Amino acid sequence: MRVLLTGHQGYLGTVMAPVLAAAGHEVVGLDAGLFADCVLGPPPADPPPVGAGAPVGSAPMGQRVDLRDVTAEHVTGVDAVIHLAALSNDPLGALAPDLTYDINHHASVRLARLARDAGVRRFLYASTCSVYGAAGGGDSADLVTEDAPLRPVTPYAESKVRVEDDLHALSDGDFSPVFMRNATAFGYSPRLRADIVLNNLVGHALLSGEVLVLSDGTPWRPLVHAADIARAFAAALIAPRQAVHDRAFNIGSEINNVTVAEIAEQVAAAVSGSRVVITGETGADPRSYRVDFSRFRAAVPGFDCEWTVKQGALELADAYRKHGLTREDFERRFTRLAVLRAASDAGAVDDTLRWRR
Repeated sequence: MRVLLTGHQGYLGTVMAPVLAAAGHEVVGLDAGLFADCVLGPPPADPPPVGAGAPVGSAPMGQRVDLRDVTAEHVTGVDAVIHLAALSNDPLGALAPDLTYDINHHASVRLARLARDAGVRRFLYASTCSVYGAAGGGDSADLVTEDAPLRPVTPYAESKVRVEDDLHALSDGDFSPVFMRNATAFGYSPRLRADIVLNNLVGHALLSGEVLVLSDGTPWRPLVHAADIARAFAAALIAPRQAVHDRAFNIGSEINNVTVAEIAEQVAAAVSGSRVVITGETGADPRSYRVDFSRFRAAVPGFDCEWTVKQGALELADAYRKHGLTREDFERRFTRLAVLRAASDAGAVDDTLRWRR
């Protein structure tokens, strides 16, 4: 297929693009480029920007496209869209909720509508298990399935719910949206994020000797490696229509349903000499849930996640050491909120997070 991958210069997109290419797909990218320079290790080779006809690895600023500026031309001749691009994570959503809804919700639905009108048949949407919000799961043996009530507690999660609803309304006999509700991602990517739980804790452990947990450690979190997310999307891309059409799927593995305290212990085991410090200063997080991932395995026989939290912690520690992670990089270059604030302070982007000409 010819696949349009939005957010190809992001944390997940940088991992996903080569997985799709290795499966034989022609991948073209669309990205605003806000986090293109958040690189740890050798610079990744990006797919060409959509419509550019440029060789792999070339994506000059003039060819970057803000999701809000997508036109019909960007989806013409495309067989499928994998839509990852978004203002990601809860702190960003809390900082600028209006922008979160403008980009994550309105621009996403507009992209889907343009894709449907251009004859795109499959639209894989990167949603999140955060849509379950305060779903409980503490001492309960029940796992949250895709049919559970959606209780988003942040603008980021709320925007995902709204997109799912609107894409469902757009689905028809030719246009198949698929809602991939990813667990919390972890693992090394050439374009790193240090503001997600496992990646963050490993960085703190290496740089300070402490696995620092600000909550009380009790909330449950479902985790999934970035590479497993990429494999899941590649599998959903070619799955029979009747298996995935207009359906939501939790993406992850039950083995990676863990408490924050358990994550911290795995990190301490991976980073020799570090110790767990649970301050509890932020109290108990209401976002606590354990997730059932069996629906996707049933829809796509043969798929299962390959990475555990333990393996991910070891991988991250090795990558951080190998590529010389510094505290400055950890706190500024690989934290999304810090990157955007720095770009704004430097006058590189305006109040709407668009590049200044």
